[in-house]
Amino acid sequence: MADSSMDRTPAEVREKCEAFRRTFATLKGEVGKVVVGHSEVVEAVLISLFAGGNVLLEGVPGLGKTLLVRTLAQSLSLPFSRIQFTPDLMPADVIGTNIVMEDPDTGRRKFEFQRGPIFAQVVLADEINRATPKTQSALLEAMQERSVTVSGHTYKLDQPFIVLATQNPIEQEGTYPLPEAQMDRFIFKINVGYSQLDDLMTILDRTTGAETPEVKPVLDGPGILEAQRLIRGVVVAPHVKEYAARLCLATHPDGKFAAGGASGPTNTYVRCGASPRAAQALVLGAKVRAVTDGRYHVSNADIKGVALLCLRHRVLLNFEAEADRVSQDDIVRQVLEMTPTEPVGAAAMAGAR
Repeated sequence: MADSSMDRTPAEVREKCEAFRRTFATLKGEVGKVVVGHSEVVEAVLISLFAGGNVLLEGVPGLGKTLLVRTLAQSLSLPFSRIQFTPDLMPADVIGTNIVMEDPDTGRRKFEFQRGPIFAQVVLADEINRATPKTQSALLEAMQERSVTVSGHTYKLDQPFIVLATQNPIEQEGTYPLPEAQMDRFIFKINVGYSQLDDLMTILDRTTGAETPEVKPVLDGPGILEAQRLIRGVVVAPHVKEYAARLCLATHPDGKFAAGGASGPTNTYVRCGASPRAAQALVLGAKVRAVTDGRYHVSNADIKGVALLCLRHRVLLNFEAEADRVSQDDIVRQVLEMTPTEPVGAAAMAGAR
């Protein structure tokens, strides 16, 4: 395991990783006081937080997506804002705007920037696909560059910063599909399903009784940034990085590594494959999984463990896929089955490029 300071001993690195695992488990437990079940969803959100990425949560109304984000903010001691996306929401309602202010002493007027809700550190973009593309685009710079530009002036956002967006996959009337450029800025797309019987019974006990669970802060901003630096220092062997790259290349139609070859699922059903951001997401998400699993290096299993989360929203399907009722998850699963984990060598990779 490497570290940015380059002066830590192996024992110190192990101690840091053990502390991170304890913090991760405690944070997951605090969120679990309010969010019943959905253990994999909560874990994926926490992985994305420590990997430094944004999250898209998709599920029908009433499953606790907004509650999850609000509870996460409470457990992190970070400023939280909720933006309800609607068709009449304007970009200025998200990022802020310049307004005329008058000095009470001199009477002189000047423009002063009033910050919008995007300047929080945990931002919930609720029902993000209900706003127009113009308003959706107000998030692009913040999600990637962690900054906001208004009237030629760039304002840096406080770190850490994470956008957690929600959308309903069923009710599409009056919605605007997210453009590919915005989808690509989400490190994970997480599908939130229905609760099981036992979980639903627990939800009823907690939400219809007299007592309300209290969430305690576990981690603050500097602690999150330190954990993110620790994660970026996790070692990834060359053959594991190659596997992550080949998984992305396997989603590219007409490419050398297209899954299944000329007649395989990629060439048959995929219109556009995953971008380099997908490979970055695979490696960063796998690093968090490795440390939480008690290891100081990334394995191919870690890459596979986050592949569906990283790739499902970055694979664009064609009309044949729609006609055959093939989903993006189906394609990613077939890509994982058809892409060998054994390295193919630098020469083959160079030929693919």
